[in-house]
Amino acid sequence: MADKVLIYSRFPKTMMARFAERFDLLDTGGKPAQEVFSSDELGGIRVLLTAGGTPLGAAAMDLLPKLGAIVCYGTGYDGVDLKAAAARNVAVGHSPGANAASVADIAMTLMLVATRRILVADQYVRSGDWAASKQSPMMRPQAGLPGRRIGVYGMGEIGRKIAARCAAFEAEVGYFSRTKHDLPYQYFPSLEALSDWCSVLMIAVRAGAETHHVVNADILRRLGADGYVVNISRGSVIDEAALVTALSDKTLAGAGLDVYEKEPHAPDALTRLPNVVLSPHIGGHTLDSHIAMQNCVLANLTAFFTGQPLPHAVKMA
Repeated sequence: MADKVLIYSRFPKTMMARFAERFDLLDTGGKPAQEVFSSDELGGIRVLLTAGGTPLGAAAMDLLPKLGAIVCYGTGYDGVDLKAAAARNVAVGHSPGANAASVADIAMTLMLVATRRILVADQYVRSGDWAASKQSPMMRPQAGLPGRRIGVYGMGEIGRKIAARCAAFEAEVGYFSRTKHDLPYQYFPSLEALSDWCSVLMIAVRAGAETHHVVNADILRRLGADGYVVNISRGSVIDEAALVTALSDKTLAGAGLDVYEKEPHAPDALTRLPNVVLSPHIGGHTLDSHIAMQNCVLANLTAFFTGQPLPHAVKMA
C-alpha cells in the first residue's frame, strides 16, 4: 500500500501527477480537511503537502495526531506556524532556490515593462494613435537602465539572481538584507538608506511579522517621484493602501506587482491605475521551475517515509 499524503492546498492535478505515481494522495481541493475526510482518515496522515502561503496553524495540525512532516511546494513557508510545528515535533520542508531564476526573470520583466511604459506603448500602437501621429505625454522618453540605481531588498537566492541580471543591464546595484554578504554590490545598513539611494526598489525578502508592511508610505516617498517598486515576494510586504495613494498622487512613478495582499484578488484601486503593471503570481510558474520544485518535494517525501531527515528542511528558530 502506497504511503498517504494529504494535499492541504488547492493545486492543479497536473502539478500533482508525479506525486500520484509514488504516493496515495488525499486531496482536499483546498477545502478544510475535516470537511472532506473523516477523523479516522485524517488520524492516519503522517505528512501533508501545502502551498507555502496557505495558512496552516496549530488547530489544523491537531486534526492530524500522527503528523510528522509538512512539505511546502515552493520556496515560501510563511503560511506555516513554525512554532506550532516545532512544538509538535513536525518537520517542515520546502524547495529552496528551485524557482529563483524564474522569479528573478519576472522581476526584470515587470521592471522593464513598468519603467519603459510598455503597456502604454502597446495601446498607443493598437489604438492607431501612433499611425495618426497623435501626441501623448505618456510616450515621453524615460530613463534607461545603464547607470540607473536599483536597490534589492533581500539577498537570498532570488535577490542574488535579480542583482546579477540588473548588473548585466549596466545598472548600479545596491542592497539591504539582514546580513552583509561578500558581493560586488553596495550594501546599505537599512531599508530607508537603500530607498533614499535607489530609484527602483526590487522586493525579494521573505514574508513574516518583521516584514509586514515594511514598505510603507515613508519608503515609497523616499524612492521619489521618478521611483518604482517591484514586488515578487509576498503581497504582505507592501502596505497596499499606501502604494495606491503613492501611485495615484504621483509620489511614485510606477510599480510592477506579481503578488498581492489578498490573492487572487488585486484591489480595483490598483487595477484602475495606468502606471502599475500586474501579473497573477506567476514568478515561479515555468516548466523548469515546477520540475525543480517537484524534485525537492519528492526528495522530502521520500526521505520522510524512509526515516531520513528532510534534505530540504526549513531551519526552525
